[in-house]
Amino acid sequence: MKFLFFSVSLFLVNMTANAQGSASFKAKYPDTKMVDQVDDFFGTKVLDPYRWLENDTSAETKDWVIRQNKVTAEYLAKIPFRDKIKKRMAEIWNYEKYSAPFREGAYTYFYKNNGLQNQSVLYRQKGKETPKVFLDPNTFSKDGTTSLGGVDFSKDGSLAAYQLSEGGSDWRKLVVINTKTMKRLEDTLYNIKFSGISWRHNDGFYYSSYDKPKDGSALSGKTQYHKLYYHKLGTPQASDVLIFGGLETPRRYISGAVTEDQDYLIISAANSTYGNELYIMNLKEKGSTILPIATGFDHTYDVVYGMFDKLYVLTDKDAPNSKLVRISAVSPDLNASQLIIPESENPLSVTTCGNKLFAHYLKNALSEVKQYNTEGEKEMDIPSIGLGTLTGFSGKFEDTETYFTFTSYKDPATIYKYDFRKGKSILYKKPKLKFDPKLFVSEQVFYASKDGTKIPMILTHYVMLHPQEKPRPVMLYGYGGFNVSLTPTFSASNIAFLENGGIYAVANLRGGAEYGENWHQAGTKMNKQNVFDDFIAAAEYLIKENYTTKDLLAISGASNGGLLIGACMTQRPDLFKVCFPAVGVMDMLRYNKFTAGAGWASDYGTAQDSKEMFEYLYKYSPVHNVKPHVCYPATMVTTADHDDRVVPAHSFKFAASLQAAQACDNPVLISIETKAGHGAGKPTSMLLQEQADKWSFMFWNMGLIYDPHEFLHDPTSKQPHVLPPLQEDH
Repeated sequence: MKFLFFSVSLFLVNMTANAQGSASFKAKYPDTKMVDQVDDFFGTKVLDPYRWLENDTSAETKDWVIRQNKVTAEYLAKIPFRDKIKKRMAEIWNYEKYSAPFREGAYTYFYKNNGLQNQSVLYRQKGKETPKVFLDPNTFSKDGTTSLGGVDFSKDGSLAAYQLSEGGSDWRKLVVINTKTMKRLEDTLYNIKFSGISWRHNDGFYYSSYDKPKDGSALSGKTQYHKLYYHKLGTPQASDVLIFGGLETPRRYISGAVTEDQDYLIISAANSTYGNELYIMNLKEKGSTILPIATGFDHTYDVVYGMFDKLYVLTDKDAPNSKLVRISAVSPDLNASQLIIPESENPLSVTTCGNKLFAHYLKNALSEVKQYNTEGEKEMDIPSIGLGTLTGFSGKFEDTETYFTFTSYKDPATIYKYDFRKGKSILYKKPKLKFDPKLFVSEQVFYASKDGTKIPMILTHYVMLHPQEKPRPVMLYGYGGFNVSLTPTFSASNIAFLENGGIYAVANLRGGAEYGENWHQAGTKMNKQNVFDDFIAAAEYLIKENYTTKDLLAISGASNGGLLIGACMTQRPDLFKVCFPAVGVMDMLRYNKFTAGAGWASDYGTAQDSKEMFEYLYKYSPVHNVKPHVCYPATMVTTADHDDRVVPAHSFKFAASLQAAQACDNPVLISIETKAGHGAGKPTSMLLQEQADKWSFMFWNMGLIYDPHEFLHDPTSKQPHVLPPLQEDH
């Protein structure tokens, strides 16, 4: 059992870009009006001239979006190798992709994508029978923009509830089906947000949601009080019982999960993205009340396993790298807990299967897994496969085997079947690819940040390339926040980059969880500048060590990572050639006014907290630190009209500010995707176009030509491959 917290992640070498940039921007930006909006923060007057762009339902904002998209589309359409990049990415992307199987009732389920399907299809099979389609999200909408937001099965697998996301929105519709007959029940629920589904036998299930915002649009209005409900099958949603939350116990994030033995309901409640309370209700006794296990929001508590009146709780209380303890479910008392897996020097997370505990450790952002019994006795180490990430090792109490997946920056997901009684694993599914992962290699380096802190970074490149022999084009990616660890994951898009001599660099910045809660806290609130310093130091290291130059360096990040890019490019506009801030939090003085933004305060603080906190946020807030008469890097801001996590107004205001301030010919564009959200559930066709646009923009503004065949033929070529002078009609 696992609770989900919502916080709320190419080129030819030897080239010298034209000093003016082969892609100097000659077109005129759309006019963006400025208004006399002034806010007072502790006596400081703050201008907000683009406040009107926060109104995402106005005709004026819609017109601005259309005009901006037109300029961006015309610019990208004139890049001669854009279609070539997209075609090559589609070739790489077009392979069968499988998820690890999981068992529900008499069936084994798994997701599969034939290659270029917009959405992955959920299949099932009984025994050795031929797998059959269970749910095909590609049939939910003609353009693939309605996605499957999760499926949860009843204890015996005879019923399932699945969530639908339209246009990438976090608001979901829930449909209940009989898995034997495949007939839909009448229990269709609406307006569900940030929720798992947890069944209680076949009678009904628990879910969470907010009241739809009354002020502003449903996509940008503030969501304040989460509510945990119980829905009894066969009854209308209006009669669902409020279990926890609302005005009685106001919390921003609430989730409920029934233990595997169906005896207890575990409730997690939080006001921010870090720190939670834990409650329990005995479902065996009618009329039982909800009892607290842990209150306050200074630490995290997660019940990872519940059986035989015992709860296994993962917590960072008195253990910044986390520990696993066991308590009684009958009389839960953390002070009387038994230590099962102690804290170590590496951050710990835990999964369970077949009454076994699997301890997942992060060692320098890389996976290590150990198997324990429920008394905390180590049984074996899972052999390492490579420089990558291991996920899985989960299942039901009755299972005798489980599955796990290995992936890296160069290797797509490979699935293994693991018999934990014998400690043996066998290869289950290995993708058949149209490229050879052995042609690429990853290496980990460590560099010093501004204050001397050592930061790990993984560099991936073509195996025959000697990266420090001469500068290469680099894409530097980062996140740095909300306890999120950047562990190696595969991207088909990046292969199209690597096979052209590029270096893909991922820095594990403070603010994440790569080294536990202390590492996280070192990048929050009044320490947030550490994150930006870590990223800037990564760029400086790559230049100093001759991996690249500032004219061949691009940076990218999304969501909190979009904030990272916005802050770094406004603090050091001289350091980067191309910048990609995606769905970023750009207005640090007003982020808490929209959707669930107030819940991010544990990482950011708010401008209303204190004068000191306001001044700190104001100093780095990207929207407020764009300066006139500065030459900013070539920038493509990206967002989406259905992003109700980080509302697009952040990106709108940042792009408008940059366009007004830009003092040179480097383009500042914004691409606003329609019928898309914060990122989850995007169809393959949309992802391919987005990535083709991204690499095209990057090549073009570095003055490079896209030609993978020439690089692979001679990766040590000394000949520069630059674009011819740009014609004035571009």
